[in-house]
Amino acid sequence: MNAPAPARGRSPVSTWFDHHAYSLVASLGRMLRRPWSTLLTVGVMAIALALPLGLLASLANIERFAGDVQQAREVSVFLGTEVEVTRARELADELRARPDVASVELREPEQGLADLREATGLGDAIDALGSNPLPSLLVVRPTGDERALADVLAQLPEADLVQHDAAWRERLDGWLRFGSRLAWVLAAMLGLGALLVVGNTVRLDIQQRREEIGVLQLLGATDGFIRRPFLYLGACYGVLAGALALALLTAADMALRTPLAELAHSYGSSFALQGFGLQHGAIILVAAALLGWLGAGLVTGHFLRQTRPTDT
Repeated sequence: MNAPAPARGRSPVSTWFDHHAYSLVASLGRMLRRPWSTLLTVGVMAIALALPLGLLASLANIERFAGDVQQAREVSVFLGTEVEVTRARELADELRARPDVASVELREPEQGLADLREATGLGDAIDALGSNPLPSLLVVRPTGDERALADVLAQLPEADLVQHDAAWRERLDGWLRFGSRLAWVLAAMLGLGALLVVGNTVRLDIQQRREEIGVLQLLGATDGFIRRPFLYLGACYGVLAGALALALLTAADMALRTPLAELAHSYGSSFALQGFGLQHGAIILVAAALLGWLGAGLVTGHFLRQTRPTDT
C-alpha cells in the first residue's frame, strides 16, 4: 500500500493521477499473487451475474419472436352460405387493396369440403349430406393489429363469423411481464450476493493488512488514500466477473444458436437468437465494476470508522 513519494514540481493533478494509477496496479498485483482465491471470487460473482442476464436475454428473444408471430396472425372470415363464390372472389380482391391487409387467401366451399374429407376420413358420411354445407372462407393476414382488422371485417355484410385468437397474445404478454419482474428480482438478490462476496474478500484483505493500515493512520493518511486500493480491488473483481459472465452467456448462445435455427427453419421461420451487443456488454462491465466498487467501499468504510484514531 506504500505509495511512491511525490516528486517535486509535480502538479496536484499529476500527483492525484499517480496515486490512482498506483492503487490500480497494486490491486491487480495482489489479485495475481492469489490466483485461486481470485478465480473463486470472480467465478461466484460471474455466475451470480450470468443467471439474471441470461433470463433477461431469453425474455427479450421470446418477446421478439412473439412480436414476429403476432404480425403474421391470421383472421378467418366465414362468409354466409348464401354468398356466391364469384362475390367471395370480388370481396377477396377488395380486401387485398386495403393497406392494413398483407394478403388474402380464398378457400372455396369445394376446397374446404375436400380438405375436410381428407382430414377426417369421413367421406361416406359427407357424401350422405348431399349438398355442400360449407361456406366460403377468407384467410386474411394483417399488416398491423389483428384485433382492429377483425373488428372491421366483422362489419362486412357478407361475413357470418370472424375468428381470431388474441387471447394467446394477452396471456403471453402477462407471462413476459412476470418473467421480466422475476428477472429483476433475481438480479437484485444475486447482485446482493455478489456484493457480499466482494465485501468478504476485501474484508479478508483488510485483515491481512491491518497493521499497515494502522501505521498509515498514525502518519495522518486520509481515509480516501487508505480506501483507494481496496476500491480498485473491488472494481477489478467486478470487471473480471462481468467479462466472465458475458463469456459464459456467449458460449451458451453459440451452443443453442444452431439447433434453434434449424428448429425455426423447419417451421419456415428465420428466427435466430440475439445476444448482447457491444453497447450492452459495455454497460454490463461498468455495472459489474460499480457493484464491486460499492461492496469494497462499504466494507472499507465500516473498517475505517472503527479503527480511526480519535483525539483525546
